[in-house]
Amino acid sequence: MVRGEIRREQKPAQQDNCSGHRRYICLRWSWGLIPLYISLAALAVGWYLPGFQFKGPLENSLSFFRSVDKDSYWESHREEVKGTFIISWNAYAKHAWGHDRFHPISKTGSQMSPDGLGWMIVDSLDTLMIMNLTTELSEAREWLQNELTYDQDQDVNTFEMTIRMLGGLLSAHYLSTSLPGISSHNDHIYLTKAIDLADRLLGAYESKSGIPFASVNIGTKEGLPSHADGGASSTAEATTVQLEMKYLAHLTRNGIYWRKAERVMEVIDSHRMQDGLLPIFVHPDTGNFHYQEIRLGSRGDSYYEYLIKQYLQTSGQEPVYREMWEEALAGIQKHLLAFSKHSNLQFIAELPRGIDRPRSHKMDHLVCFLPGSIAIGATEGRTEAEARKLPGWNSQKEQQMQLARELMKTCWAMYAVTDSGLSPEIAWFNAHDDGILSSRRPKSGDDKASWKKDLIIKPLDAHNLQRPETVESLFLMYRVTNDPIYRKWGWEIFQAFQKHTIVGDGEGYTSLQDVTKVPTPQRDNMESFWLAETLKYLYLLFSPKELLPLTEVVFNTEAHPLPRFKQTRFQTGWKRRRPS
Repeated sequence: MVRGEIRREQKPAQQDNCSGHRRYICLRWSWGLIPLYISLAALAVGWYLPGFQFKGPLENSLSFFRSVDKDSYWESHREEVKGTFIISWNAYAKHAWGHDRFHPISKTGSQMSPDGLGWMIVDSLDTLMIMNLTTELSEAREWLQNELTYDQDQDVNTFEMTIRMLGGLLSAHYLSTSLPGISSHNDHIYLTKAIDLADRLLGAYESKSGIPFASVNIGTKEGLPSHADGGASSTAEATTVQLEMKYLAHLTRNGIYWRKAERVMEVIDSHRMQDGLLPIFVHPDTGNFHYQEIRLGSRGDSYYEYLIKQYLQTSGQEPVYREMWEEALAGIQKHLLAFSKHSNLQFIAELPRGIDRPRSHKMDHLVCFLPGSIAIGATEGRTEAEARKLPGWNSQKEQQMQLARELMKTCWAMYAVTDSGLSPEIAWFNAHDDGILSSRRPKSGDDKASWKKDLIIKPLDAHNLQRPETVESLFLMYRVTNDPIYRKWGWEIFQAFQKHTIVGDGEGYTSLQDVTKVPTPQRDNMESFWLAETLKYLYLLFSPKELLPLTEVVFNTEAHPLPRFKQTRFQTGWKRRRPS
């Protein structure tokens, strides 16, 4: 039997009473086909009269046909995102192949070290795999194997090298060896390079406290304190290396990576800062915080993100990180959550001088990671409908999901109020001084005129670096809630990127100088996270949910998917100190 052919029994031929042109008439009036006629008529009515509603089997049939149309609609959007990635990648490959930076307008590349660090290529490996770009992936892998070396006398930022390069290599290894249906090279070149890089980064952790130095020389493996901020490291940077190091420990069974990374969390938490909110600088010599400023934007953001993601990475086997996350989220709502005057948009303010001091009504675009993190924290990656059926669902999780929705709307508003349709790097808000939602005002709505009264964009903050945080949260919110509004917003953002960030000759996309103006002045730089994060999250937003399900993977802060461990090889080696 031919492969795929189904053997059928031969049945006696039945007499056909319909012949010639009369077959159509006979078919139309066959009593046995009356249900089909009714169904087709009902579908036609329902299709052209949206207000008409069906009940029972016909409603199911109509939903099926509409869902097919909807899936194909978003599939075409996904292909457009893929096309934009290909244009961006091809421009880089043509004009700056092997360089760490790409300048799309001048068509040049530049390096971050004499021999290059693989910044663009390594950061994009898993995007190439997810989009199934096999030719481009083969060329990238060949360059990685033959050209890339980390044996260089070069100072690098510990955090950036970990999330982009180490995370990129580990994610490429995971996708190439673990996920079916994603075409790539099933070998260990990615893991070999990751181990080599991680061993060089370990020098950053050789401080007196265990807090990693801001930089490390990857040739000498020597950790180097920051040249600014009194030698202190950024709190976010020190606490956003755990997913990568712990996955590497899981792969290699080498516990040193695990212990070095989790030691940071023990030192940080030992201070038991009020309501789980941390100042944005910590010194590697002492492990003590420097200054008092608290914010969820730059230098603070991903500490909070990695609390819940560490808990998810080990599938709930490290409850200490959920406890820290819940404490911090409550602290955010208590001290940082604020409301705009005219539309009651909820946003996350800053505390320049610490808790119980005046707030700054300023929010970085970076803070827009938060809605998605809240959503996956509440549901642990399940859909909201699934999570609500579990015994642990409660009113607190309902409230968290509502907060995620409100913050997501605010992040969307940062795009919607500009002439270009793209967000500035920083927004300032007209806000209630007491930060309390007025009972006399309605909840935040979709009145863009009111949003424009509430959002202030200062000239120095008006640039757009093609950042991913909002589309990251749109992707996570859609996966959790199934609400198509998040796809709609994502599509509008993508169209704005297409329109305003493409360079004049069509060869590549670039960052922007001022989103409040049209035509929008362009910068001459394409960030690696445009390829690694922004376009990847948009592609996944328009993809079927079976692609990288949130119950099986966790994305590092550079959008590199890593697996969730069902069984950890190592256990948490510390316990929280209780307040005296």
